[in-house]
Amino acid sequence: MINHISVIAFDADDTLWMNEPYFQEVEARFCGLLEDYLPHHTVSQELFKTEMDNLPLYGYGIKAFMLCMIETVLRVTENTANPEILNKVIQYGQEMLDKPIELLDGVDSVLAALYGKYRLVVATKGDLLDQERKLKKSGLEHYFHHIEIMSDKKERDYQKLLKHLDCRPEEFLMIGNSLKSDVLPVLALGGHAVHVPYHTTWQHEHIDHTIEDPRFYQFITIAEILPHLTT
Repeated sequence: MINHISVIAFDADDTLWMNEPYFQEVEARFCGLLEDYLPHHTVSQELFKTEMDNLPLYGYGIKAFMLCMIETVLRVTENTANPEILNKVIQYGQEMLDKPIELLDGVDSVLAALYGKYRLVVATKGDLLDQERKLKKSGLEHYFHHIEIMSDKKERDYQKLLKHLDCRPEEFLMIGNSLKSDVLPVLALGGHAVHVPYHTTWQHEHIDHTIEDPRFYQFITIAEILPHLTT
């Protein structure tokens, strides 16, 4: 059992609802736009480089992704791109922003089971407007005591959240699909963390080592956590 928990925080993208497959789908279409200039895998590498270079400026989310695609087009084509390519990039981003929300299996029932027994929180990074839109569309908003849309998910960001919630680290449990963002910083602060892997993860979120910590748990589905929390 995971004992003495008062606050349970959930990541949003690819923990509560589907997200990364939309990015991968658009990236594939984007690479096709530039196939007259570079092979698909090279365009993908160039796009990732642009994203990493701009991460401190743009942060995370669809709008940042759109800007990085536009910049990559201009660099790859040496500023000679047909404007129609740029129009397509903007169209792809707008389509992503208008996607329906597809909840992952078990999410609604897990939140319903935990509601009223713990303070439930959303702790997610990304664009403020987009994440608020997705939460509203999801129909899950009423379960949550607090919504925290973070510019990043490092130790200092979780410290700020814990202070706002007046919660000690040992009473805090984070659930998410990213070992890098949802698990490691929380464990470093003395909190508990549950990893629920998603079938695809952005390469920036990968880590190359095994986590061994008594406050770390890993389940195949989000529903598997219930027997470890509820009595």
